[in-house]
Amino acid sequence: MATYGWRAYALPILLVVTVLVIVDAVRDPGTGPSADSAPGFPALSNTSEGTDVIGVPPAGDGNFADSIPSGQMPDGGPFAVQGAGTWRVVPGTTDQVGQGTERVFTYTVEIEDGIDTVGFGGDESFGRFVDATLSNPKSWTNDARFAFRRVDTGDPDFRVSLTSQMTVRDVCGYDIQLEVSCYNPGIDRVVLNEPRWVRGATAFQGDIGSYRQYVVNHEVGHAIGYQAHQPCETDGGLAPIMMQQTFGTANDDIATLDPEGVVPMDGKVCRFNPWPYPRT
Repeated sequence: MATYGWRAYALPILLVVTVLVIVDAVRDPGTGPSADSAPGFPALSNTSEGTDVIGVPPAGDGNFADSIPSGQMPDGGPFAVQGAGTWRVVPGTTDQVGQGTERVFTYTVEIEDGIDTVGFGGDESFGRFVDATLSNPKSWTNDARFAFRRVDTGDPDFRVSLTSQMTVRDVCGYDIQLEVSCYNPGIDRVVLNEPRWVRGATAFQGDIGSYRQYVVNHEVGHAIGYQAHQPCETDGGLAPIMMQQTFGTANDDIATLDPEGVVPMDGKVCRFNPWPYPRT
């Protein structure tokens, strides 16, 4: 022992500390003080109840939309102002994705007549984007209860419908004078706003592809039963998928739009997030 001096004591202690660090990392990966926790979800509702439009906040005092830049639509490409009010089904089917231990949802992909999709790849490209989003393991099928299967005939559970500016206002409402998407259970439509699909949302702060993934996941979330919206939970963390990220990822912005809603005026600001399960 005299030959090695202090090293004889230091080496065993260093070995023990190293082993403890490795064990802790294996036991609890990615959950240290600097790691983000995945956002949660609101309560799951019975999707067969009610026919009210889901996804649009009440009008508040009716005088605020122009004064809230977070909700404004950025400049960009052209879009259809007024479609025909009818939708064409995009041909295509998929196998079931997800386990579906409680529910297998069928859906069609549809585009309002009068919308020209050439500028973003055509009808088929839009359909593939919807399919790829819903089949991604970071989407809703991460929950074993849910599965999806695309159909192009019959009576699906919901219709993912790209819709023109004015028709959106007819089927989603326009009490809040900003461009919105929504789920309308009375017509079983996940209504995706074509102006937003083309241009995105300034408040989202992500790229257009991420925004499109977000709006598909968010509105389909309403269709499968997540009717309520959510606030930013952790300042600086990822926004919950059921947060209205089109209007902002800051609680104060959304609370201004909907003063009586679930989002508090508490100063928390999240980062954009297009996925229900971003940490998968």
